[in-house]
Amino acid sequence: MKLTETPLEGLFILEPKVLEDNRGFFMESYNKKKLEDLGISAEFVQDNHSKSIKGAIRGLHFQNPPYEQTKLIRAVAGELLDVVVDIRKQSPTYGQKFAILLSAKNKKQLYVPPGFAHGFVALEDGTEILYKCDQYYNSESEGGLLYSDPDLAIDWKVDLESAVVSDKDKIHPTLSGFESQF
Repeated sequence: MKLTETPLEGLFILEPKVLEDNRGFFMESYNKKKLEDLGISAEFVQDNHSKSIKGAIRGLHFQNPPYEQTKLIRAVAGELLDVVVDIRKQSPTYGQKFAILLSAKNKKQLYVPPGFAHGFVALEDGTEILYKCDQYYNSESEGGLLYSDPDLAIDWKVDLESAVVSDKDKIHPTLSGFESQF
């Protein structure tokens, strides 16, 4: 497994070794020992899997302490733009964003530690995302940032007027109107 650092401390791109031949491919999508060898020691306890239509934006979500989550994210069908925003108050990159294309084809994964708001947009119909979490979901610790915050200026690669967004995601605060617990 190859680990690539991003400009945001603690946020990593992981690329598994993929063996391909005329039958298809094989890869280890998760190997605790190999991740530990790379310095990643999260104990994952829950897998989440969602399927989205093209243009669906989900996020930007996080869980507040003490239920904050580390996530290991990958696309298993289609293609998505995965976006994170650093919400760690003491971080030199507070408020900065990072985006990456994750697809069933490129097989890249994103390792997201606590203190990041996370969201994605499906760029193809039938896009499926699978992500591991090291904390169980807790509805009372849910938090979010507004996906369309003009100060974040996220290029979602879709027209925001026609994007499919939940009512809940349309009312999250902007970064400037948000008090981080991280």
